[in-house]
Amino acid sequence: MSATHRPEHPSAVDVLDHGTDHEQVVFCHDPASGLRAIIAIHSTALGPALGGTRFHPYASTADAVRDVLELSRGMTYKAALAGLDLGGGKAVIIGDPATDKSEALLRAYGRFVESLGGRYYTACDVGTYSADMDLVARESSHVTGRTVAHGGAGDSSVLTAYGVFQGMRAAAEHTWGGPSLAGRTVGVAGVGKVGRHLVRHLVEDGADVVVTDVHAPAVERVLAEHAGSSAGSVRAVGSTAALVAEPLDVYAPCALGHALTDDVVEVLQARIVCGAANNQLAHAGVDKLLLDRGIVYAPDYCVNAGGLVQVADELEGFSFERAQQRAAGIHDTTLTVLRTATAEGVSPAAAADRLAERRLRDVGRLRGIWLGR
Repeated sequence: MSATHRPEHPSAVDVLDHGTDHEQVVFCHDPASGLRAIIAIHSTALGPALGGTRFHPYASTADAVRDVLELSRGMTYKAALAGLDLGGGKAVIIGDPATDKSEALLRAYGRFVESLGGRYYTACDVGTYSADMDLVARESSHVTGRTVAHGGAGDSSVLTAYGVFQGMRAAAEHTWGGPSLAGRTVGVAGVGKVGRHLVRHLVEDGADVVVTDVHAPAVERVLAEHAGSSAGSVRAVGSTAALVAEPLDVYAPCALGHALTDDVVEVLQARIVCGAANNQLAHAGVDKLLLDRGIVYAPDYCVNAGGLVQVADELEGFSFERAQQRAAGIHDTTLTVLRTATAEGVSPAAAADRLAERRLRDVGRLRGIWLGR
């Protein structure tokens, strides 16, 4: 990296300041295709790092660095808490997927993934899809989340939503004594890939669902899918601010991260927060604010691990039934986290971290850094 750089470009010192516990951060640039990407490997103590590729028009390279470092760290904890023999990694491609995505760019990205020799496996995330992974896989053997036509698991959002639903059932059991969401009002912010499937589970369980999304067609599609439902109901509000002010029982953030700010927690009426978005806490103190208000927080990386379980299963030769059974275990994991938090007098976020760190310490020390194979 050049010693001189524009202010918005992070230096090596910047990366070390924000990612001191990361094993490796790789900047990828292919001028011919326009690829600008960052791959962050947080930990391979439990096995090769696995994490999706996010394609997003970041305002600056520094913003992309912050996001990929935070997301990759979260993947380490997610895999550890889910009981997987995998480490944590993530990649971001800087650009607008609607206009910048191309076969050449994705294949160039695949060559960078391959250059890591198996220390990082990539998959889908915001802005990328299974068909994109098929293109990446033409240059790398370290790709999962591929289409069914190419022997993959297909859309990982299916089991991500299923796992969030199981986590929500566990939070309901912990809070109200029973796992059913029937008769409860659940607010879902973001009804894209994951939120749409989550709404279906909730309606089938008899919940009344209130939705919002910045993309109006996504809202219209969900409303049309559940028009005239004989179980639960679905209606929409115009914004996330309006949604959190609703008299909800459960709030499910399912869009981008940092959804739980001080201001949101202050007005939130829900007893439970359980959603699919990564890194929901805007800062480290938000979990304490939730606790002080008596709001049960089901940690995001605990409940949204279903997608990781799905793409990890693909590495063994995918079986949807086996992956779904494993994702169903998120119910018990969430209960363990919430009960540990109560027993130890800490927030659920702290309890989840303790459980994940315990496994990283106890199992990871036997394995060391993953060298690839």
